[in-house]
Amino acid sequence: MDSKRFDCFECDERSCFDDRLAVCLNAFMCYTFTVVDGFKRETYHKGCILEEPQIQMRCGTRNHSGSNPNAGKYWVDCCRGSLCNNATFPSPLNPTINPPSSSLTFASYIFAFVALSLILSAIIIFIMFWNRKKAAAKSGTNLLFSPLSSDAEASHPFVYEDNLKVTAAGDSTLREIFEHSITSGSGSGLPLLMQRTMAKEIRLEECIGKGRYGEVWRGKWHEENVAVKVFFSRDEASWNRETEIYNTVMLRHENILGYLGSDVTSYNSCTQLWLVTHYHHLGSLYDYLNCNALSLQQVLSIIISAVSGILHLHTEIFGTKGKPAIAHRDIKSKNILMKNNMSVCVADFGLAVTHYQNTGELDLGQNHRVGTKRYMAPEVLDESMKTSSFESYKMADIYSFALVMWETCRRYHGFGEEYKLPYYDVVPADPSFEDMRK
Repeated sequence: MDSKRFDCFECDERSCFDDRLAVCLNAFMCYTFTVVDGFKRETYHKGCILEEPQIQMRCGTRNHSGSNPNAGKYWVDCCRGSLCNNATFPSPLNPTINPPSSSLTFASYIFAFVALSLILSAIIIFIMFWNRKKAAAKSGTNLLFSPLSSDAEASHPFVYEDNLKVTAAGDSTLREIFEHSITSGSGSGLPLLMQRTMAKEIRLEECIGKGRYGEVWRGKWHEENVAVKVFFSRDEASWNRETEIYNTVMLRHENILGYLGSDVTSYNSCTQLWLVTHYHHLGSLYDYLNCNALSLQQVLSIIISAVSGILHLHTEIFGTKGKPAIAHRDIKSKNILMKNNMSVCVADFGLAVTHYQNTGELDLGQNHRVGTKRYMAPEVLDESMKTSSFESYKMADIYSFALVMWETCRRYHGFGEEYKLPYYDVVPADPSFEDMRK
């Protein structure tokens, strides 16, 4: 480090505009500093850097202007030479900016690549689904999610029309039932008679989550892990709605949480409402992001699979065994579950709304619970959304999912950012509607 010392002009706030400025001595460098606080008030400083360790701290970054428009900003010029800081103050209009460091440039390239990949992937998926949907509409069948194709029938010799399944005595296993419930495409879970006896056959092992609706337990059913969502009796409307949505024909999809059945039981003289689904030991996307950084491949896998699940929900399937278009209305990282292959599935349909294009019917259900305020679209928060239009609900879903994408991309290990919820820097941990409207 050059040990030569300099004299520098020195001033603080209003004194910086006096005709004669003070002078400080024996500086390693001189600086000129402009600060704009959150209320747009500007303050000015000039002075000496008297210790070598302060050079990197003061001059390492020549400007800071965060993405939050209400946050403070600063601009700084540093120089070597006697009274060299006699220039005008740096400002947003003429900041002197260091050339970007190689690490910042690399991070920028990576971010641009991730963003471009996501956009291209979304376009490709949309075109693929749209073309197949058009082909299905012309043929009068659904090519994407037909209950049983000819290939499926060939591989399941005991599956007949109307999804009637006959299995030789002694060959029936729970895993086989699981697999059939996934591939059948019916979306109705297990047969109704089997659902009505589920609660008697499931052993609850451990509580793995709690929410405003009730609890989620890991249970054992015929020695297979299942997830049991136990609703409080006061949330019967949520249980009814979610059961109704899960029983929608053609809902089955690899990126929609697999449904097994619903049942009503009693525990300590209290009524419990159970909803039984497939179990995913990695937990929610929220849990996973809290503990794990992601590779680029994992980021893309999570986002593309979530897009695939949401697209399936939003798409109406026409035909005798079609499905309505469904808007989720509570998309967030806690309602998206991680699978072993680093893809995800969408869960929690207690607030879902359905729509049939041919009749224009929009079914909101009887559940008056509201979604998660942090993830609500602006038009939902300010009550300007057109609630009679199904497209409005779909657009609100996309806004919520964009925040989930932000959470996911932030955990890409190339950025090294710790996990944060959306708007963590501007609203409290449990924001009110008023907090989110600001």
